[in-house]
Amino acid sequence: MTDQPPFGTEHFEALQQHGQAAFEQGRLDDSLRCLEEALRWAEKHQDQRRLDLAFCNLTSVQITLKAQDPLDAATLSQLREILMRNDDPVNCRLAAYNLARAYEFRKEPRKGLFYAQIALDRSRQLEREDWLASSHNQIGNFLMAQSFFEQAEAEYTRALALQPESPDDRRAIILTNVGYSCLVRGQYRRGLALLYRSYRQLRRLAAQGVSVKRGLMFVQIDLCYGHLELERFETALRHGRRGLALAEELGEADSIKNALYLLGEASQLSGDEARAREFFSRLAQEFYPTTAGITDFLLAIDVRKMVNLRA
Repeated sequence: MTDQPPFGTEHFEALQQHGQAAFEQGRLDDSLRCLEEALRWAEKHQDQRRLDLAFCNLTSVQITLKAQDPLDAATLSQLREILMRNDDPVNCRLAAYNLARAYEFRKEPRKGLFYAQIALDRSRQLEREDWLASSHNQIGNFLMAQSFFEQAEAEYTRALALQPESPDDRRAIILTNVGYSCLVRGQYRRGLALLYRSYRQLRRLAAQGVSVKRGLMFVQIDLCYGHLELERFETALRHGRRGLALAEELGEADSIKNALYLLGEASQLSGDEARAREFFSRLAQEFYPTTAGITDFLLAIDVRKMVNLRA
């Protein structure tokens, strides 16, 4: 290896740029193809900095594709190596952010928060407002998962202030998170207004061909929760069914479970016990198959007090 960049680095940079653009537009297979080729280029030329960069960017796509299947131990170990090597602030930030994402999917918020704070520190060093926004949003997710609602809302609000308008769903996702944090703190009018702003933005992106199904899934389930809290049961059921359909299409088990909880409660409170029993029976069969009497238990209590949609 030499201090001079190897011949043909413009090919690597073009692959990286195309891969990142495809990732932001939701074209994950195209992104994966480009970033795998960039990784092979860096391996061939033994360019450690570009190898780390390509690996981190490729890992971002893999985490998204394996949303319910966290990365293997070898990948996590390599991300930690990049972080500990600490020879490039961009690669360190990407490694820390990906480690935090992996622990978010593993539902280990304390470990995830540790790496998210490292990612935030590196983002400050780099003075990247978009990365600062995503790091504040990520920290908000870990705080929300631990039911630190007020602190989570503060992080989401910081993220929103930093996130510029972009041709993808990043700002809409943050709007959704601020909206949900308002709902859980009883600020229903503001929360619903923010959620509908997110919903409209996601619908516009979908019309442009951008894949935003996961964002739409979350906002529909959050809208179900908000309208349920305001006793608008039919509106809650409409959003809940849409959220459930998207969760089923995407194979998002946690969101399927949350939607079934809310749909059962909305049906129960609207006076339709038969429909409520249907939703709660499915919930029991799919998620609590060994727990006897769970359907009757859920019909007898207010499940809203049991559900944190971000836990």
